[in-house]
Amino acid sequence: MAFRTLDGVDVAGKRVLLRADLNVPVRDGRISDLTRIERLSPTIRELAGKGAKVIVCSHFDRPKGKRVPEMSLKPMAVALGEVLGRAVGFADDCIGPTAQQAVGAMANGDVLVLENTRYHAAEEKNDTSFAAALAALADIFVNDAFSAAHRAHASTAGVAHTLPSYAGRLMQAELEALDLALGNPARPVAAIVGGAKVSTKLELLGNLVGKVDMLVIGGAMANTFLAAQGHGVGKSLQEGEMHATALEILGKAKAAGCEIVLPTDAVVSTKFEANPPTRTVSVDAVPADTMILDVGPASVAALLGRLARIKTLVWNGPLGAFETPPFDAATVALARAVAAATQAGALRSVAGGGDTVSALRQAGVIDKLTYVSSAGGAFLEWLEGKTLPGVAALDA
Repeated sequence: MAFRTLDGVDVAGKRVLLRADLNVPVRDGRISDLTRIERLSPTIRELAGKGAKVIVCSHFDRPKGKRVPEMSLKPMAVALGEVLGRAVGFADDCIGPTAQQAVGAMANGDVLVLENTRYHAAEEKNDTSFAAALAALADIFVNDAFSAAHRAHASTAGVAHTLPSYAGRLMQAELEALDLALGNPARPVAAIVGGAKVSTKLELLGNLVGKVDMLVIGGAMANTFLAAQGHGVGKSLQEGEMHATALEILGKAKAAGCEIVLPTDAVVSTKFEANPPTRTVSVDAVPADTMILDVGPASVAALLGRLARIKTLVWNGPLGAFETPPFDAATVALARAVAAATQAGALRSVAGGGDTVSALRQAGVIDKLTYVSSAGGAFLEWLEGKTLPGVAALDA
């Protein structure tokens, strides 16, 4: 994987347009998680410290080409200033006279946040005129938004084809971690894929069976595989129309020499709610009136045993309905074991996806894996083997 980085780039006195991802979670008008802003700060500090005029652009939510006050980036500019511990300017538009005037008033080392790029419908259309208007504000483009790199938008791909373009430090870290995971991994390699539906991760499963030595399938999608093999899964969530596809994936994995690991026991209940009565049963003996809501302890123990011989792990999706106790037990046990093996230097671990990040945080190990991606869709599309427009534009 070859891409242009900031190493050796002279940015002193240059106007640097930095594509960030300030699409942070907001609840009741307040930013509830600063992770994306915090991860962005090293690139901004480096650029500003070297005398660049740092012009930050980003989308937020889905205003659909209109100015929606609740979707302004002004609160993110304030939060960025607090994280950086310095003044951060704000421009009420991302192109045109307002943006030009704000950029023109910048001194070397200043940081400015432009208003939501999606206030303009041309952004999501990757309109060349809109991309040119953004590019006119800067001398150099730096993309530090891997989480938006799967979108061929004006601020992620269009500008990159107009200005000298480089990966920011967050983008660089993400790409290097992903390359370690599947591009050039230490073997054996395992992948853990959870989630509700096979249909939403069909391309992911199809790509992984040709790249990893072991594929662990959890979450409700494991129910579909079990049912396809003739196991009774009671009232569990599963996709009957995907049984043939599940069997095809199993066949493809066998041909590729990829071991598929499915649960052998499960935690079941007649109710999906917090702390209901539960039973642990073999997957051969799931009562007809129950739902599989977590992987059982025997399956977890077997999985942890397999983990001891794995050198690289990619993880996307929890093993059970982890948001609702006690159905977080398997995911938490696995997360802590992965963290311990990583900290001991025995395992390279890369995880991503919203539910996975939440589960790792819940287990208290969010900072103990080799790399945890804050990207959602981009991480998934990369695992599916797709070319990401925002990354392709940075090819060396």
